[in-house]
Amino acid sequence: MKRIVLLSVASLISCGDKLAPVREDAIKPIVVTQPLPHDTDDPAIWIHPADATKSLVVGTDKDTDGGLYLYDLNGKIIKKSIVLKRPNNVDIAYGIILGGKKMDIAVTTERETNKIRFFSLPDLTPIDNGGIEVFAGETERDPMGISLYTRPTDGAVFAIVGRKFGPSGTYLWQYQLSDSGGGNVQATVIRKFGNFSGKKEIEAIAVDNELGYVYCSDEQFGIRKYYADPAKNDNTELAVFGQNDFKSDHEGIAIYKKTATTGYILVSNQQANTLVVYAREGNNGNPNAYKMLAEIPTSTIECDGADATNINLGGNFTNGMFVAMSNGMTFHFYDWNEIQKWIDKPKK
Repeated sequence: MKRIVLLSVASLISCGDKLAPVREDAIKPIVVTQPLPHDTDDPAIWIHPADATKSLVVGTDKDTDGGLYLYDLNGKIIKKSIVLKRPNNVDIAYGIILGGKKMDIAVTTERETNKIRFFSLPDLTPIDNGGIEVFAGETERDPMGISLYTRPTDGAVFAIVGRKFGPSGTYLWQYQLSDSGGGNVQATVIRKFGNFSGKKEIEAIAVDNELGYVYCSDEQFGIRKYYADPAKNDNTELAVFGQNDFKSDHEGIAIYKKTATTGYILVSNQQANTLVVYAREGNNGNPNAYKMLAEIPTSTIECDGADATNINLGGNFTNGMFVAMSNGMTFHFYDWNEIQKWIDKPKK
């Protein structure tokens, strides 16, 4: 039997001083996941290669005794990873070759050890020999955000990692992933880039593989855009947008693809409990110009992380889904059609 969980608006009202209450017209989730023991932070959607209805959501439980959790599309926890020391953000890549085998992988930052951790999917088996140190030699480490870029031309996979604090200009480090020789992942730093306002931190990072861009949320400043491919040898900041569209923190970033080149960039407006939407392809023919298309009130409270897919997952997600973290140790699964309705609403 399909497990559908709906929350009442009253149960979602925040008591935080800086947070807006959930609006009566907020979009409602199809599913609210089973709660985690500690503190949800970031989700990523894994698409099953043979049957999309068996796809899963990977979520982080951010605590010293935390880990990665797998949910089915009904929000039921079906597996937990080994214990991780404060995992923060998570992302997924497909078809990386390790030990002569193609596999899908999940990667998360482990803040208390200054490492990134890799797991095969869907079994959540560690494949990193205990983790890979990041920001080696730096005073400021504390890894938080992470996203994986798969280069379309050759399938090379890269991890782009952010941290809580760091110098502007080299705030983000990019690592190329490869086989260590024993079927485990190894990572080599090949690029340091990314400006930082110093206002708060950069946590959310998202990569658009097809268009070749990386986006990151510089909280309380704006959303920054760069090329994702290190082979370009170009660290130019292509755009900063959303500077006047948020109540306070710019948070989780998700990309919904309508075609190979069009769709939406969705960013969590954390203190307002809304979702701010931009055209993935830019505006008026300029790929680096972004104007807010919609601001969507959601059921999530103080959303940190989000992900989206356009794949038909069956059931209530025939045009894909949007997944967002919420206070209350849960993730909310939304039918994409409900988000599209808000985007398509006539503007006043």
